[in-house]
Amino acid sequence: MADPSSYRPAPGSIPTDPGVYRFRDVHGRVIYVGKAKSLRSRLSSYFQDIAALHPRTASMVRTGASVEWTVVTNEVEALQLEYSWIKEFDPRFNVKYRDDKSYPYLAVTMGEQFPRAMVMRGAKRQGTRYFGPYAHAWAIRETLDLMLRVFPIRTCSAGVFKRAGQVGRPCLLGYIDKCSAPCVGRVDEDRHREIAEDFCDFMAGDTGRFVKRLTAQMKQAAAELEFEQAARLRDDIEAMTKALERSAVVFADATDADVFAIAEDGLEMAVQVFHVRGGRVRGQRGWVAEMDRETVPDLVEQLLMQVYGGESADGIPREILLPVLPPEPLAMAELLRSVRGAKVAVKIPQRGDKKALLDTVRRNAEQALARHKVARAGDLTARAQALDELADALGLDEAPLRIECFDVSHVQGTNVVASMVVFEDGLARKSEYRRFIVKGEQVDDTAAMREVLTRRFARYRIERTETEDGKAKKFAYPPNLLVVDGGRPQVDAAARVLEELGIVDIACVGLAKRLEEVWLPGSDFPVILPRGSEGLYLLQRVRDEAHRFAITFHRERRSKAMTTSALDGIPGLGAQRQKALRRHFGSVAKIRAATPEEIAVVPGFGSALAQAVWSHLQGSAAEPAVNLTTGEILDEEGPGDGPADLDPADVERSDTMVP
Repeated sequence: MADPSSYRPAPGSIPTDPGVYRFRDVHGRVIYVGKAKSLRSRLSSYFQDIAALHPRTASMVRTGASVEWTVVTNEVEALQLEYSWIKEFDPRFNVKYRDDKSYPYLAVTMGEQFPRAMVMRGAKRQGTRYFGPYAHAWAIRETLDLMLRVFPIRTCSAGVFKRAGQVGRPCLLGYIDKCSAPCVGRVDEDRHREIAEDFCDFMAGDTGRFVKRLTAQMKQAAAELEFEQAARLRDDIEAMTKALERSAVVFADATDADVFAIAEDGLEMAVQVFHVRGGRVRGQRGWVAEMDRETVPDLVEQLLMQVYGGESADGIPREILLPVLPPEPLAMAELLRSVRGAKVAVKIPQRGDKKALLDTVRRNAEQALARHKVARAGDLTARAQALDELADALGLDEAPLRIECFDVSHVQGTNVVASMVVFEDGLARKSEYRRFIVKGEQVDDTAAMREVLTRRFARYRIERTETEDGKAKKFAYPPNLLVVDGGRPQVDAAARVLEELGIVDIACVGLAKRLEEVWLPGSDFPVILPRGSEGLYLLQRVRDEAHRFAITFHRERRSKAMTTSALDGIPGLGAQRQKALRRHFGSVAKIRAATPEEIAVVPGFGSALAQAVWSHLQGSAAEPAVNLTTGEILDEEGPGDGPADLDPADVERSDTMVP
């Protein structure tokens, strides 16, 4: 790789005007295209301390061998030039949004002499109007089949159309009145084009005009006693209604809008867009892309340029609703206005139906990202590659087939808990997840991590030589790789625990969140795995799962700590004895009505403890249990066999996962 200082331009030679710049590698290929309000400020930022740059940006600067720029007059021209260069050079370091599948469109070839309606995929063609995208091709065919009753547009291929004209006989659709049969001259070119234009207007959202027109014709036919004609018109109206029902109504004011949402995890992002035309959702589309840029607004700008850069005026709606605005929203709106020929609003919805729809699209994006991660994790080849990459990068003798990851969760040092998750062969082993309650309060992350690891590996030293029913106990299996959520302090603490316990055959690393750096014990510098590598992706999944599991347990503990009971505060009456009392009597009210002798017969209770319980309940008869978070009075009349407070044992097993 080249030294960035070898091709850094002199600061005084870079203009302060807006413009577009290109980085080239040693072979002269364009590897990155960007734009800036001030070229001097932006380009100088690339040649500062390399360690402070985003990892992908640092890789791009090291790969580059030269940089050149072009000055423009304003941000709109910069956007246009940047997009044209990206399309021309296809730079490897620019964001590339990959469709999560090939979406079909309903296309009408208005550029042909006799327009044709058809299902079409791939690149859009000039002179063709598109509606969608649809999730499935069969959805287009069902919609088209319904609408051919009302708009009998041609759907046959060029060969069938030509052959029908030669033999003078239309196809089946022509005989059942689902095609106006221009091939045999039933309608002329102008009439067929009129049918095609009406069909396009209806699909674009102008539905009310056609429904009203057919309704008026139906009533007139009925008034003239033309009942067969009225019945056909009635069926046409029903077909229109069914076609409309297939599209959910989201805006009552017939708004045209595209609604974007983004879900990201630091390495990858999923984008979903709902196309709303005439107030109805006409299509949905999704992309997955690597997080190559430093900020989400930059990614949004690239997304809009790729989606609308090659669109015709018909493809750009009046409103574009986003979760985050691009860096120059006014310039983006002006660029889109110049393409569409009318005003385009680029904004973030704050309330009402548009905000609700944005939330729905966001949930779709989150689910799409989850599906993508699961599909990637389920790939056997990718998992093997991830384990091999980790072994190479961390200097391990063999691939880490068993990985354990620990994370600590608390709020300002209170209700401190930790989690342990286990991945074997790159997949989660949820039956071996564990949850820890850290003893004491006001414990910092490092001390909590030290305590938890000590407890876990002390159990390992004991159980590795023991068996239970002829099988090794759960903690008898050591990990090949120990991962802690954190940077150098956390990983050094973990290494000291292993050293104190005399364990030398377990590798230990820490994964820091900010830049996804991998820290090794005693190292002054982190290991930087490639951002798109399967190894880093696996480490991130393990870390995120440990974080999710820890925070779920912390919320449970915090919720229970906020709830008081009439049985709390009795010396010698812990969670298990409270549970035994509730199970024996059925409710706190029945315990309060019992005598000390009746309480004493409960297993685990003596006369002294029974007397203490009876005295406490008699003194607190007017004090019901209260949830301290909500202030709600808890119902203690119901059965008392629900889950008791967690017993602060050294290690608590959890086979139940919260997704």
